[in-house]
Amino acid sequence: MRDINQLFKEQDPFTLEIVKETLLSIGDEMFVTLARTSMSPIIYEVLDFACGITDKKGQLLTQGNGIAGFIGALSYMVRDVLAKYQPNEDIFPGDVFIINDPYGGGGSHLSDVGLVLPIFYDNELIGFSANKAHWTEVGGKDPGSFTNDSTDIFQEGLQFPNIKLMDRGKINQALVEMIQINVRFPDLSLGDMWAQIAALRIGEKRMIELFTKYKKETVNASIELLLLQGEQMALKELEKLPNGDYFASNYIDGDGLGNGPFYIQVKVTITDDEFICDFTGSHRQVPGPVNCSYTTLVTDVRTIFLAITNPSQDVNDGVFRPMKVITEKGSIFSAERPAPVSNYWESGSSGGDLICEALAPVLPGRLNAAHFLSVCSVVLASKHSETNEDYIIVEPSVGGWGAGLGQDGARGQFCIGDGETFNIPVEIAEARYGIAIDQYKLNCDGMGAGEYIGGAGVIRSYRVLADEATSTITYGRHKFAPWGVNEGEQGSTNKFIIHKNNGEVDGPYGMYARYPLKKGDVLELITGTGGGYGHPFLRKKEQIQQDVKNGYFSVEDAQEKYGVVVDSTTFNFVKETDERILFRKGSK
Repeated sequence: MRDINQLFKEQDPFTLEIVKETLLSIGDEMFVTLARTSMSPIIYEVLDFACGITDKKGQLLTQGNGIAGFIGALSYMVRDVLAKYQPNEDIFPGDVFIINDPYGGGGSHLSDVGLVLPIFYDNELIGFSANKAHWTEVGGKDPGSFTNDSTDIFQEGLQFPNIKLMDRGKINQALVEMIQINVRFPDLSLGDMWAQIAALRIGEKRMIELFTKYKKETVNASIELLLLQGEQMALKELEKLPNGDYFASNYIDGDGLGNGPFYIQVKVTITDDEFICDFTGSHRQVPGPVNCSYTTLVTDVRTIFLAITNPSQDVNDGVFRPMKVITEKGSIFSAERPAPVSNYWESGSSGGDLICEALAPVLPGRLNAAHFLSVCSVVLASKHSETNEDYIIVEPSVGGWGAGLGQDGARGQFCIGDGETFNIPVEIAEARYGIAIDQYKLNCDGMGAGEYIGGAGVIRSYRVLADEATSTITYGRHKFAPWGVNEGEQGSTNKFIIHKNNGEVDGPYGMYARYPLKKGDVLELITGTGGGYGHPFLRKKEQIQQDVKNGYFSVEDAQEKYGVVVDSTTFNFVKETDERILFRKGSK
């Protein structure tokens, strides 16, 4: 393989950089196209999708991303196409392949539907345009398709085993009709499908324009440069990390069927040129749908790897060449058919969290304490109270992040697997679904105490206005609280409570499938808070005074956990406790 200096000698370096930046912009344009043309709020509001371009070998070149959990998944989809079909024999211009196989091909769960379009220039395959988006419905036993009490993949919806949705530009109408008859909201699912195709064609168009404007040799050299730069930047950062073996173990709460908790562990080995994560010894795949595929585990590890090496780095497959992920087939981290995987993020994100737990103490400037972790998914299905039309709310929830060296934890942000996504705004939820949102505020109860405090979660309450509704809720990290770092305390767990219209209160729960709700019932969703960083007695007394004033914690907590007495009326500083004074003297 050539190095960067050799590439620059053979090609004009300025042109190479221009072409490289053009490649990066293609993923962004595809992303905007899909967001603007989709039908479902979980796509155009939440941004639960990813778009990108690969080369002809399936190496990821650029990715416009909403979901961090999809980082690199597109290349697995393309490689699955290349493994099943042959260019110029089975793959032709105008083809579109559809795939949501959880056990391969970039799989996560069936709701995340991937499309792949081959790109040809002068009758030669030059790359692939690909995207992956969460469909509101793909059928299955429950509204919203993913649930938390499925016992096999067949209960979770339609499976698309890498087949042609379009053949040389002609739509597979029989497949479209199969989708239409098997999903509860066909207009949404098929509308999103066409939006994905539109985004694929934008990627195809821009790649052909790029090859037309510049010589094929120049574009291919730029592709090689892009991958080489990604690899060398990752290696450069790896050299700065402390070499060694690092270990962590923890638990996944349960599987939604009453089983658990499930033990998981990792050994992280860092050398100057490798970053190896070995999950051998973790629990075998389980009866309920918290299993994940190997692809999912890899994408979650990639998210942490980027955070450790270079979080601002544009994503391509070169970046991840130094990274290796090891686990046993048939484990909770590498489930095999027909294991259920609806709530795959509970294990996938836990795998990434294990790496953080192992490395946070030795990489204080790069990794924080633990956060609320779970996607905290909410599926609420009913009829609109005014129009009587069926509706379904499918959305993740925000929560608290862990504190780090020199910074308090972020408040009210999505979990790491969800990335830079959004929730459905109150105004849109109330107008479109005919429900009322009684409150949406920070949950400061239990923020991890420390020199730097964990971030606040949120409380979001849905009041049902229709006669009946059902809700399937998956709030992981309900039993095992987010861990702190360097004597920082744990955060709080995720939970939800039902306030019934007759005054009864039910809960708290972590997972529940199809909870029956009546008119006037209130579903109170409470996400957890982040872990703390550093001993609480090291937090500055002026900051503690401000924290109490802001309502982040009480006067009692200020004295008990932080050793600072604050006046309950004026919030003025009064004194430090003897324990705090002695501790701070000893820490100097």
